[in-house]
Amino acid sequence: MPTATISLFINPAAGRGRAARRLVRITELLEQSRIAVDVRQSRAVGDLEEQTYMAVCDGIDKIIVAGGDGSIHEAVNGIMRADGSAALGIVPTGTGNDFAKACSIPLDWQHATQLLAERIAQNTAMRRIDIGRMNDRYFANGAGIGFDAKVTRIARAYRWPVGDIVYLLAIFRCMIDGIATPDMRIVADHQCWSGPVTLANVSNGPWIGGMFHIAPMADNTDAKLELLIADPVSRLRLLTLLPKLMRGDHVGEQEINHASVTKVTVDARAPVPSHLDGEVQPLRTRFEIEILPGALNLL
Repeated sequence: MPTATISLFINPAAGRGRAARRLVRITELLEQSRIAVDVRQSRAVGDLEEQTYMAVCDGIDKIIVAGGDGSIHEAVNGIMRADGSAALGIVPTGTGNDFAKACSIPLDWQHATQLLAERIAQNTAMRRIDIGRMNDRYFANGAGIGFDAKVTRIARAYRWPVGDIVYLLAIFRCMIDGIATPDMRIVADHQCWSGPVTLANVSNGPWIGGMFHIAPMADNTDAKLELLIADPVSRLRLLTLLPKLMRGDHVGEQEINHASVTKVTVDARAPVPSHLDGEVQPLRTRFEIEILPGALNLL
């Protein structure tokens, strides 16, 4: 007899179809630990969020998501839009898997599934992690305003099976188009910056785009967000910064401003692009960002 029943939400398109191909094996690994699995598949962008929201409202208190950062973003928003009580388990099957890395979840999806099944079967104590909120949306890993949001939009348009390198290709495409430096006024706790900015990134986890160590100091259990503001840079300077950004050595560079904060307000003179967990958001001029300490239970 099963010792537990759990809802498994899956985005079949995650990881360019890898999630769908692995569904049978993920289910087998969970069932080997006597966990009955109720599979719920996402049918379109936003559907996983709505399904998660309805499930939590119906009283489901544990869910697993097999997918990437986009799937996790939708699940977190579904959970938080409800009462925020449901616990989240992750089977990383995406391209970047930034959130999994931030939570020290193995990137080997079979190993991650086995460990998750063991924790559920043994009723292991859950971890509590921080969640961010930007305006009326939540984020698990990070928010970006400006250049990295434009990179994200271009990267999402590519359909080539090239993994994390898609973000590097998108950066080069953005450089060809020119590096925009919109005027912004950024207020974070008791600090203020004003003027042209290449990007403002607010991180809850250390990684972005799978390969960029944007905020090596970030810890999603410390009730802090890491704000990184990049001053205007030339194309040549950006090329020299890229290897540092991939290693996490960029924070001390003269163009990079860093602060650990709990709240950030950004006012842009004209509408600018933004993203949450790699999900492109509508253009806007005002962003209100805050940390919600320990807001999510992690299986």
